[in-house]
Amino acid sequence: MKILVADDDPQILRALRITLRARGYTVLTATDGADALAQAAAQRPDLYLVDLGMPRLDGLGLIRSLRGWTQAPVLVVSGRAGSDDKVEALDAGADDYVIKPFDLDELLARLRALARRSAPAEGDAPVVTFGDVTVDLALRLVTRAGVGAVHLTPTEWQVLEILVRNPGRLVTRQTILTEIWGTQHQTSAGYLRLYLSQLRKKLEPEPSAPRYLLTEQGTGYRFRPDPA
Repeated sequence: MKILVADDDPQILRALRITLRARGYTVLTATDGADALAQAAAQRPDLYLVDLGMPRLDGLGLIRSLRGWTQAPVLVVSGRAGSDDKVEALDAGADDYVIKPFDLDELLARLRALARRSAPAEGDAPVVTFGDVTVDLALRLVTRAGVGAVHLTPTEWQVLEILVRNPGRLVTRQTILTEIWGTQHQTSAGYLRLYLSQLRKKLEPEPSAPRYLLTEQGTGYRFRPDPA
C-alpha cells in the first residue's frame, strides 16, 4: 500500500516514514499542501495522512482538492483538538481524525481500519449486493429480484455509486455535492435529499425506514451493506 504523508514538521515526517516503511508500506512525503497535491496526481496513493496547518495549501484545501477526483481514505493528523476543527475536516472529506501528540499504535490501527474499509473500492469494479438489489459497477446496471433492471437517472446512479463504493463509511454531503456538481453547489443539500429519496423508493424494502441508504443527521450519508 502506498501512503502519502503531508506535514510541515520534518521530525514527524521522518518518524512516520521510518515507522511505516518498517511495516511494509510505500511512503511518499510532502511538506506543504501544493506539493502533496502534485504528488497525489502523479503517484495516486492508496491512503493519505494529512496535517491541517501546512503552507501554500493547507490541509483542508488539500482534502477538498483530493475529493474532486479520488475517494482514497484521508486520515487527518493534527494538533488542532477543537470539535469545530474536526467537523470541518470531516465535512471537507476526511475519513478519520487523530490529535497530536498521537499514540503510534493507535495511529497504525486507524490506518489498518481505513485500508480494510477502502479495499472494495480498489481494483476492478465489483458487484455489490444488498437485500434483493444487485449493483454491477462495471456495467452500471442495477437489478432487483422479481423486478429486473431498475432504471436510474444519471445523477441517481452517481449518488448510488459513490455510496456503494464506500461501504460502511460516512460520506459527507459536501463530498457528494462536489464530486457530482462541483464546488459551486457545496451548500445545495436539497439536491441530495431529493435523489436519496428517489433511490430509496426504487431500492429500499421500506423507503420510509431505510435499511441500506442511511442519513447521518447533519453530516452526510452512509451505505450499510448486509452483515457478512
